[in-house]
Amino acid sequence: MGMWVGRGRKARVAYGFDDIALVPGPVTVNSSEVDISWELCGRRFDLPIIAAAMDGVVGPKLAIEMARHGGLAVLNLEGIFSRYQNPAEVLERIVSASQEEATRIIQSIYSEPIKEELIHERIREIKKGGGPAAVSSIPQRAERFAQIAQEAGADIFAVQSTVTTARHVATEYKTLDLAKLKKSLAVPLIVGNHVTYEACLELMQCGVDGVLVGVGPGAACTSREVLGLGVPQVTATADSAAARDFYYKQTGRYVPIITDGGMTTGGDVCKALASGADAVMIGSAFARAIEAPGRGYHWGMATPHSNLPRGTRIRVGVSGSLEQILFGPAFTEDGTLNLVGAIRTCMGSVGAQNIRELQQTELIIAPAIKTEGKVFQQAQKLGRPR
Repeated sequence: MGMWVGRGRKARVAYGFDDIALVPGPVTVNSSEVDISWELCGRRFDLPIIAAAMDGVVGPKLAIEMARHGGLAVLNLEGIFSRYQNPAEVLERIVSASQEEATRIIQSIYSEPIKEELIHERIREIKKGGGPAAVSSIPQRAERFAQIAQEAGADIFAVQSTVTTARHVATEYKTLDLAKLKKSLAVPLIVGNHVTYEACLELMQCGVDGVLVGVGPGAACTSREVLGLGVPQVTATADSAAARDFYYKQTGRYVPIITDGGMTTGGDVCKALASGADAVMIGSAFARAIEAPGRGYHWGMATPHSNLPRGTRIRVGVSGSLEQILFGPAFTEDGTLNLVGAIRTCMGSVGAQNIRELQQTELIIAPAIKTEGKVFQQAQKLGRPR
């Protein structure tokens, strides 16, 4: 399997969203009658879309608004909202910085210690607004922060890093035992990120309740440039879905996989779900919401790293309210607004009545899908996210 890239060395071909297309089905369904919900540990969410745990995307305000619409947003416990009592002043420094100074200023801002009392305060704020409160931490702080978050009333806890595996080897520090962490929690545990069948299967065998798929595809992430790591999201999602289905046949326990990053348009979201995802996690699309903390700016989770930043600050602009991004009405033709409408229309066109049926949609390798017949759009720079 794979193609020769040199003497004695093969490489497998992998595919991203621009490489494939979905084939319309022989039966179509009324888009208003499809079921786009998904479940995590028996809890049903109306929307298969999660707002990513990034400071330019999710604050308490957006988390509350996302919940009101039937979705989920994850608050970053390593970020500004757990470091500063008044994050608005700090956010102003980030968004007003020049591009040359942005990373250095972000590094300085994130050197402020995390305050445990603010973790309690932010979770209570989200819960008071209607919750649910989902929060995220890196593995090094996961044991401590998970207990604090649980005590504060968090409903979901996530552990996220550039690459997460069930087996991490280190002698300089204590490694996180995911199975032990899961046993200590009374709330669902989501873990990521990974991109391979083997890593996904081993994470599920630790007892986690959801797995995030994606290394480096995010709009503000530079891990692929800095580290050379990554697998395009269609292949990563399909491999992970195969692990999920194998694990389900083995154990009878269904662990949803969540494609995280790389999606800009409704078409990308539809392709992620059709590739096998149960839900998707998105950053840049929601960074464009009026309710987002970043006010039209978006930066990577690893941008503040003191020694090797693997993210950058980008300007995405403000395109409308969260409700417009999710449900429309869309006033642009590029697929960045009314994501839910796109999912529903796509499902109706392929004949899928629910997400599980959408996962069975025929996929084709179609690099011409975005350029075929589009010469006037290309010349006039229309039809693509701007």
